Amino acid sequence: MLSLMSSDIPPSTTGIIIAITTITHTSILRKILQTNSLAKKRVRCENVMTCPIRPIGSGNEHCPFDWLAVYDGRDEHSPLIGKFCGLGKFPFSIIGTSQYMYVEFVTSPAGPLLNTGFHFNVGNWPGHVETAGIKHGICDWLLSSDSLKDSSASEGIFLSIAHWYPPNTSCSYHIKGRTGEIVRLYFPSFRINRIESPILKYDGDCGESLTIYDSDRTDPARIIKTFCDTFSRPMEKVDFVSTSPSLYVQFESKTGSYSGSSLYYWAHYDFFNNTRFGDPVANTLCDEVMYAWKHPGGKIRSPMNSLIFKRTGGSDVRCQYKFITDRRLYARALIEVSAVMFKELPYNNNACTRCHEERVDKLVIWEEREKFQNNLACFCDNIPRPVRVISSADQMNLEMIVQGQHAITSYFKNPNPLFEAYYEFAHGPLCGPITLGPSPDGELVYPFKKALALVTGPMAAIPEHHYRREKCIWELKVAAQRDLWLHLEKARFGDRTCDSAKIEVYLAGRLEPRFIVCPENISLARDLPILSAADLGALASDQEPLPVLIQYTGDGQPGKNAFRLVWTELFHLPRNPDGSLAASLLQDGGGCDFKCPGNTEVCIPRHLLCNGIENCPNVTHISTMAELTRHIVWNLEQLGLWHEHKDNPNQLMELILHDESPEICLKEELNTLPYGKIFLFTLGVSAMMFLLITILCRMCRRNQTIIKHTGY
Repeated sequence: MLSLMSSDIPPSTTGIIIAITTITHTSILRKILQTNSLAKKRVRCENVMTCPIRPIGSGNEHCPFDWLAVYDGRDEHSPLIGKFCGLGKFPFSIIGTSQYMYVEFVTSPAGPLLNTGFHFNVGNWPGHVETAGIKHGICDWLLSSDSLKDSSASEGIFLSIAHWYPPNTSCSYHIKGRTGEIVRLYFPSFRINRIESPILKYDGDCGESLTIYDSDRTDPARIIKTFCDTFSRPMEKVDFVSTSPSLYVQFESKTGSYSGSSLYYWAHYDFFNNTRFGDPVANTLCDEVMYAWKHPGGKIRSPMNSLIFKRTGGSDVRCQYKFITDRRLYARALIEVSAVMFKELPYNNNACTRCHEERVDKLVIWEEREKFQNNLACFCDNIPRPVRVISSADQMNLEMIVQGQHAITSYFKNPNPLFEAYYEFAHGPLCGPITLGPSPDGELVYPFKKALALVTGPMAAIPEHHYRREKCIWELKVAAQRDLWLHLEKARFGDRTCDSAKIEVYLAGRLEPRFIVCPENISLARDLPILSAADLGALASDQEPLPVLIQYTGDGQPGKNAFRLVWTELFHLPRNPDGSLAASLLQDGGGCDFKCPGNTEVCIPRHLLCNGIENCPNVTHISTMAELTRHIVWNLEQLGLWHEHKDNPNQLMELILHDESPEICLKEELNTLPYGKIFLFTLGVSAMMFLLITILCRMCRRNQTIIKHTGY
């Protein structure tokens, strides 16, 4: 720094050249003096005592004879800061841009008369901090995220100009992040003063300004804030956040300055990952929408942009992820929460016992059903293993709620996710209805025949070589106090591995499937064990248990995989404490008309007999002959067929009577012949024959009449 304390330059003085070198690190000042005579124009003054005093001025037009020149560098070839002359005290300090400054003193050949020359002080001034970026020109900077990462710093810094600069100076700071990042800029210290050391006088407003653009260039349509020296108020510790990876800061000065900017600021900037997993919702903090036709599946987590947790006023942070599909594509949404990692607060008295009611950090999964919020799951503590949640319709919501009073201290600039999950959409048109039952019997057929026209042929939305992997999830409802028997009637798989096709049966509240059927164990799938009412999770005798989930995962190409899964609701025969059957529940109306063979204690109603489906479990390989034949007499009595077989009881003891046995089905067919329909059919055919004969007779009579009249 060179400080010109006073100047007393006479109109005629011997010229002196002074070179001043300031060594900042060792505080050594070296001066070189050399005398030189320069021919300059002279001013005639008759009376020396009354000669006018020339005030301090600068520039060639004000200093035609004697001057003091200051250069920003080692010699006279360095940039000229200014030429000064006159009489008085120089009002400003001059600050150079480097460790060197060159001063030149030139006078006319007349030499001094009454004046004593000049006096100045030289001192050092702190330079700029190291800015992590690339400098272009005098004061244009590119401050990139990569440069900041290479410097191993979490935040970058740049300061206001603290040295001289000429009028019409423009300095820029292009803060550039990576794709998906946003930029934050704030000022820990900011002061706005009047312009105290201008090089060029300016009487208008905004002689010096600092403008922040939400852009990568000076775009007037994307101005965030402009600070002026005449009317703006400084804004310290206020975040200016971009909406794109770039923020552009420009400083402009119409006046220039000998000693630095009137806008004194200390700026910090950093970058935040603003990657989204779906479509952002406008005018929200962090909401996103996952449309099935744009984002059919993938990973989601808490927002990577931890700047959202820097909240004012203590308001809660809420981020909602909405999953929306179209029934023509999918009928369900699936979310598998793999990790929940909220921080434990030492002074928080709310424990994670009632997740929905307590004011704790939590993750809530819900769906809207009949305009009401139906809560599906809530997590406020770490989970030991992944949890899967399946929607019952074509929409589902996942919402993260963080309490505002501790959001910034717990999660701001925390790189760890608060939760992690995977989502996908399932149950396409080939899967058919999503809900089955409750009914005494039924079947599940894949692929759904009515939907085949939607996914095959020239009108198909997906080319044949781009068939997706299909996932179907059915809910099978079972009546209260009924057992369930599943039976794979038919199956055809294109490949012989479980990766190509898999059928899984899940019971309510169980994370692991109860049964897994695939091409490798297809033979065992025909004799699946019975699921009792207790296995199904029945809570009361008059309430239906939670549905059984049947999931198919396999190739979605129509015709490659196909199966037919049959189910039957069974009435489990109750027993008394002594082990005998409770006969009071076996009366008519109790749903027990046929006892299945074996030691299963399973009973089925009459309408399931002889319907073409074996509704009784096949237990011949695990039951004795006595167990297989012990209910024959009782079954025949219930069906009214005992009188036909009571004369040969020994033959019955060698017969295994099941619900599709010909001994009962032939009688059933005879007893259930539709005589009324046969009579109506016969009557209709007779009427048609009579009508046809009548029409033919009339046509013949008409032809005979025509022949008589014409004579032919």
